[in-house]
Amino acid sequence: MVADYEIVTPDPAGTIASLSSLGYSVEAAIADLIDNSVAARARSVEVVCTWEGAESWIAVADDGSGMTSSELLTAMTLAIKGPDTVRSAQDLGRFGMGLKTASFSQARQLTVTTKVVDGDWVTRTWDLATVRESGEWRLLYGSDPATEVVLDRLRDRRSKGTIVLWRRLHRFDSDEVTVLDQVSQRQFYGETDRIESHLGMVFARLMTGQRRLALSVNGTPVSAWDPFLSRHPSGQRLPAEELPVAGHLVRVEAFVLPHPKRLDESALKEAGGPGGWLDQQGFYVYRRNRLILPGSWLNLPGLRRQEKHNLVRISVDVPAELDAEWSVDVRKSAVVPPIAVRGHLRRIGVAACRLAEETLRHRGRVTARTRGADFVYAWNVSRDNGQLTCRINRDHPLVRQVLRGGADSSADARALVRLLEETVPVAALRVMHQSDTIDDPEPFAEAAADEVVEVARRIYGALVSQDKTPGEARRRIRQMWPFEHLDGFWNE
Repeated sequence: MVADYEIVTPDPAGTIASLSSLGYSVEAAIADLIDNSVAARARSVEVVCTWEGAESWIAVADDGSGMTSSELLTAMTLAIKGPDTVRSAQDLGRFGMGLKTASFSQARQLTVTTKVVDGDWVTRTWDLATVRESGEWRLLYGSDPATEVVLDRLRDRRSKGTIVLWRRLHRFDSDEVTVLDQVSQRQFYGETDRIESHLGMVFARLMTGQRRLALSVNGTPVSAWDPFLSRHPSGQRLPAEELPVAGHLVRVEAFVLPHPKRLDESALKEAGGPGGWLDQQGFYVYRRNRLILPGSWLNLPGLRRQEKHNLVRISVDVPAELDAEWSVDVRKSAVVPPIAVRGHLRRIGVAACRLAEETLRHRGRVTARTRGADFVYAWNVSRDNGQLTCRINRDHPLVRQVLRGGADSSADARALVRLLEETVPVAALRVMHQSDTIDDPEPFAEAAADEVVEVARRIYGALVSQDKTPGEARRRIRQMWPFEHLDGFWNE
């Protein structure tokens, strides 16, 4: 029995409008185009952004193998190569949608011109105005005269390759935007900096590997960015692990970056990456050496963005065969790790975070908060011109006693050292960095009661010797951190 059915054809204009709303940034959209250049074995890719008011345009031109007319038709067809298509090792695609969705997200006109060795230039254009007016998927031969002028400029001296041109850019395609609109012009060229840094992050491995992919933006070479500072002598690595998933191996390697004090100003800024230190911490997921997720804790329990984890960056290499298991999206910018590896990823992440916290404590954990009294804390902290400084409080009675010397100076010194060890005010440091306080140590939490009393007695003795009455000495100890929260003779 043959079931009754109807053929339901999607509205072309509505479909394209939906695809253009997938949430691409301009830099992510351009990265999607470069994926195709990589698949075409390009050695050099040039991004050109030209301001001409409402006629501004962006192009991505490569020296890859180019396409024949039939291959171009395939490339311009939506989802003709789905996720189950067998792809070469160089092919970074997944859904067969990247060229179209990335382009429609940025422009109302997409033109692709391409040439194979000893062939002629072949050109096709998607014009969303034509699709909307006709209600049909009309892929245009060639291009309009204004577009052809731009293409001739870009094709000059190229013997092969592919050029993708965006015109009628969404953000600037308006009669109100003129060439003299300085605000829009600054916005347009401000995007080039983001494009450059994003590409240097996403394609770093391909730029520094055997292929040595060369990228440029408006003639400026793109520099590869190593998020792991893997060559810095002060960096630390946890042993790499290979996690089995569905017959394939996912390689995970955790890095703890050097303490910021070990980086000069330029290196410190560069290490922060395109998103800054806080946004760049976490897991970096790679697919065929292409970064698809830069800095995320993957919604793993107990792992989240905190200042104390800024030094943690973890490389995760996922085989393309596991795209479905990792839920790689059409933009290749989001993943969801399979249940089988989440526990392992969390374990590795927690271990790296602990090592990072130790690294931060080793350099710069000595800090303090103050409450206006010169005798309360053994540490003083200040921030001047953005520089955090930490000093021992010379006005603390026990510090003054040790500095003064005397018959019991050795015992006083031992008590002072113990006090300093137990009252490192980590909370103040975290407040300075606007971070969390969930694991601040409790002073004297593991110390014997008599040891706590001995430190307090030494402070009491120092106060009495400094002309304070016994009652005043006990009162002052009761106001001192951490004795204000502890029980002892000072509360009598």
